Amino acid sequence: MRGVSGLRHSIGDPEFPPEAGRYHLFVALNCPWCHRVTLARSILGLQDSITMDVAFPNRTNEDDPEGPNLWEFAPDRVASLTREPLPECTGETGTGKELRLARDIYREEGSSEQSVPILYDKLAKRIVNNESADILRMLNRHARALGGTPSDPGLLPDDTRKRDEIDALNERIYVTINNGAYKAGFSSDQAIYENAFHAYFETLSFLDELLSDGRLFLTGNDFTEADLRLFPTLYRHDPVYYVRMKLNGAHIYDYPNLWRWVCRVYALDGVAQSGSLIHCRQGYFGRSWNGVIPAGPIKPMQYPNAYMQLEEP
Repeated sequence: MRGVSGLRHSIGDPEFPPEAGRYHLFVALNCPWCHRVTLARSILGLQDSITMDVAFPNRTNEDDPEGPNLWEFAPDRVASLTREPLPECTGETGTGKELRLARDIYREEGSSEQSVPILYDKLAKRIVNNESADILRMLNRHARALGGTPSDPGLLPDDTRKRDEIDALNERIYVTINNGAYKAGFSSDQAIYENAFHAYFETLSFLDELLSDGRLFLTGNDFTEADLRLFPTLYRHDPVYYVRMKLNGAHIYDYPNLWRWVCRVYALDGVAQSGSLIHCRQGYFGRSWNGVIPAGPIKPMQYPNAYMQLEEP
């Protein structure tokens, strides 16, 4: 059961006008919900107009004086696999106070929450929103006013029938894939795990069949919000979820149309820079009992570099 985000203002409200350079994101690159937001920022051309801080993929340790399991902005913290700091990690620059913990950004707002992503107004010194689905839509809606360069028709077309199709895909993908991976991976009940496992792979088969007619993306030849919301989970499946979430029924490359779709999305401008498999592996496996980080996968091809070698049919 996933908690409900409590801060749900919108860019476009009277107190949060859509202005280039005003807004800031706090994210963690291992978090799939944050990945939604970093993808939108890149695909909509908002990298220069919305600034961003990146937390270390592991949260604070048991012996941290502020408490364990807190998102931390720690650019000097060393990753297990690379044995050096991760270059994407930053200090906290959005509030102007150099806060160390995401929790402290919420405390400034009078909130007890501590999750990421956070969309922050640097001028008003307030949190706008901490629900990734909301942030996606407001960035898309106001992309040009925020200084972006979105391509038409954006992530959510005006056509009502197409929007209904996207919403239906979003619902199934969220329940069985995005959140379904966590249901499988963290369930302590065998029956619940197996239900989540089977639903996950049934949807992968459904999506592979959907793409079998030659369409480039889930709803046709345009990249939409449905594609964006699916990608973070499938990006993590082979190197992380196959093992960590006990989703070892198949690899994504066992679904030829989905594998080609993953390659196609990864090749879009800005997508490769919007995530990091090093952060993903560090974040998921670094919190396991021994903290050892898997070095693969490397077969059947270097992952994910081989995405760029894709030849379209």
